[in-house]
Amino acid sequence: MLDVLFSSLGQLFTVPHMLYMVIGVLIGLIVGIIPGLGGIAGMSLLLPFLYGMEPSVALGMLMGLVAVIPTGDTFASVLLGIPGSSASQATVVDGFALAKKGQAARALSSAFLSSMMGGLIGAVVLTAFILIARPVVLSFSSSELFMLTLLGLSMVAVLSGKDVFKGIAACGVGLLVGTIGMAPATGEFRLPFELDYLYDGLPLVVVGLGIFALPEIIDLLVKRGAIAEQPCQLGKGWKEGVKDVARRPGLVARCAGIGSLMGTIPGLAGSVVDWLTYGHAVQSAKDKSQFGKGDIRGVIAPESANNACACGAMVPTLLFGIPGSGTAAVFLGGLLLLGLQPGVSMLETNLDLTYTIIWSLALANILGAALCLGLARPVASLTRVPFVILAPLITILILFAAYQATRSLGDLFALGIIGAIGVLFKQANWSRPAFLIGFVLAPGAEAYFYQAAQFQGAEAFMRPGVLIIGALIAASLIVPPLRSYLQKRRPTEQSAASTLQEEVAPLSLGVIDVVLLGSLLAGAGYMWLTFADLSMLGGIMPRLAIAIIVAACLLEIIRTVIKPMKWQIQTLRQQFVWVAGFFALIGSVMVFGFLFTAAVFCLGFLLVVARMKPVIAVGMATGVTLFLVGVANLLALTYPAGMLAAL
Repeated sequence: MLDVLFSSLGQLFTVPHMLYMVIGVLIGLIVGIIPGLGGIAGMSLLLPFLYGMEPSVALGMLMGLVAVIPTGDTFASVLLGIPGSSASQATVVDGFALAKKGQAARALSSAFLSSMMGGLIGAVVLTAFILIARPVVLSFSSSELFMLTLLGLSMVAVLSGKDVFKGIAACGVGLLVGTIGMAPATGEFRLPFELDYLYDGLPLVVVGLGIFALPEIIDLLVKRGAIAEQPCQLGKGWKEGVKDVARRPGLVARCAGIGSLMGTIPGLAGSVVDWLTYGHAVQSAKDKSQFGKGDIRGVIAPESANNACACGAMVPTLLFGIPGSGTAAVFLGGLLLLGLQPGVSMLETNLDLTYTIIWSLALANILGAALCLGLARPVASLTRVPFVILAPLITILILFAAYQATRSLGDLFALGIIGAIGVLFKQANWSRPAFLIGFVLAPGAEAYFYQAAQFQGAEAFMRPGVLIIGALIAASLIVPPLRSYLQKRRPTEQSAASTLQEEVAPLSLGVIDVVLLGSLLAGAGYMWLTFADLSMLGGIMPRLAIAIIVAACLLEIIRTVIKPMKWQIQTLRQQFVWVAGFFALIGSVMVFGFLFTAAVFCLGFLLVVARMKPVIAVGMATGVTLFLVGVANLLALTYPAGMLAAL
C-alpha cells in the first residue's frame, strides 16, 4: 500500500503533470467565468487533445479543469447576477446582493476560500469513500432517491421567509414547468402546445438564466446606476471575506460534507446540492433577516458544497463507471480515451492512478482558489462601472449561454418568457429560488416515485433509509417554527415592539400580487382541463403541482387583507418595456442572424443608450463579435443565420 501511495505522489509532483494541471486550471477558470458553458463544455474542449497523452499527465489537466470550474463560475454569479453554471444558482441570491451593496470583493474572497476548503474536504471524503462507498451507494434505491427530492422541496418553506404561501405557490409553478415534456412513466406528452421545442421539456440553463439573470439586468437598467449601490472598498472587503469564512468553520464543514455525500448519488445535480445547503444555512441561522438581501452565509454555504460535490461525483464514476454528473460523464469518456476502464477493477490494477486523480483534485482546488483570490480585487472593480455600459455585453453573453442548451431558437424565446415571469416574481417579492427548486426537482421526483411504486410497491416507503430521510424532512419543517415560537415566548423589548407593529399593520396585496394570483388561478383551471385526458401516472405530478398552486394562492388571498392598492404602474411599465425590447432582439436574431444582431445591438446600445464615445463603442462591439466567432470555432457551433440568409 505504501508503494502505491509513494508512486501516486511521484506522479503528482512531476513537472509534466503539474504543468498540464495548471493548463487545466486556467482553462477551467475561463470556462467558469463565461456563464452557461460549465464543466461539460470545458471537458468537451479538452477531450480531442487527450489522444496519445500519458494517462497521468492527461488526468492532471482534466482534474485541474474539474476542480476549478465550480470556483470560477462565482465571478458571474456575484458580479453580474448571472448563474455561472447550474451549480452556482444559489450563490446569486446573496452574492449579487452583496455586490450591489459595494461588497463584491468580500463575497468573492469568501466564496473562493470556502470553495477551496470544500474541495479539500471533498477530496478527503473521496479518499475514504473510494474504498468503503460501494455498499453505501448501492444501497440507495428509487424510494430513497425520491425522499431526497422531497427533502429538497422541504427547503422551500425555509427559503420563502414570511411569505410562505407565495413561496409554495412559486414552487408549484416550478413543478408545473418542470413537467413539460414526456411523462417518464407512460411516455405521454404534457403541455407541448404543438411546439417541437417543448417535447423534451425546458433546459435548466435557460430557466436559471431567465428567472435570475434577466430580471436583475432589467432592474439595473431601470435604476440606471452601477451594479454596486455603494463604493466598493476592495481591500477591506477582501480581508473581511477571509474572516467571514474563518469565523464559520462549522458551516463550511457541514455543507462540504453534504455536498460530498450528495455528489456520490448519480443524478443529483450540483444545483440540487446548492439549494439544499443554502436552505441548511438559512435553517440553522438564528438571525434569518438578511438572507436574500446580502448575507455572507448565503455565499459560503453553497460554495463550500459545489466543489465538494464535484469530488463526490467521482465516487460512482470511478467505482462503477456510472457518471455522477454531466461533467463526470464527459470525464468518463476521457478515461476510456486514455485506455482506463472505470470500475472496481481500476482499484485493483490502477490504484496509483486513482489516488493521483484524488490528490490532483485537492491540489487543483488550492491552485484555482489562489488564482481567483488574486483576481478578485481587479475583477470586482467591474461593479463600479455604469451598468448601462455592461448591459449589451451581458445580454449577448446570456443569449449565447442560453443558445448552448439545445442550439435552437426556442431557447431564446423560452429565456424571454421565463424572464418575464422572473420580473413579475421579483417585483412582487415572490421566491424565485422556490420556483427553481420546484423546476429542478420535478423530473427526478416523478421518475423516482414511479420506479419505487412499480418495482417495490408499498414496501418502498417502509425501508430504513426512507424513514431516516423522512425524519429529516419532518425535522426541517418542524424545528424552525418551533424555534421561532420559543423565541417569541422570550421576546426582547425591540422584538416585542416589532411584533406589535406587525400585528397592527394591515396586510395588503399589491397590484403585481393580484396579477400573479389571478393569472395563476386562471391558468391552473385551464391546465386542469388540459390534463383531463392524461392517465393517472402520466398526470399525477402536473395535477399535484396545480393543486399546490391553487391551495397556496387561496391561502395567500385569505392571509392578506385587500385594501386600496399602491398602483406602481410606472415601475412595472418600465420593466416590461425592456422585456419587450428583449423579444425584439430575439426577432432580429430570427431575421438577420445571431452574429450580425449581436454586433449591431452592442454598437447601437453603447452609442445611443450608454452614450459612449464612438471609438470605444466600436472597439467593444468588435471585441464581442470576435469572441463569439472564436468560441464558435472552438466548439464547432453554428449560430442562427436568419431568414435573410436563406433568401
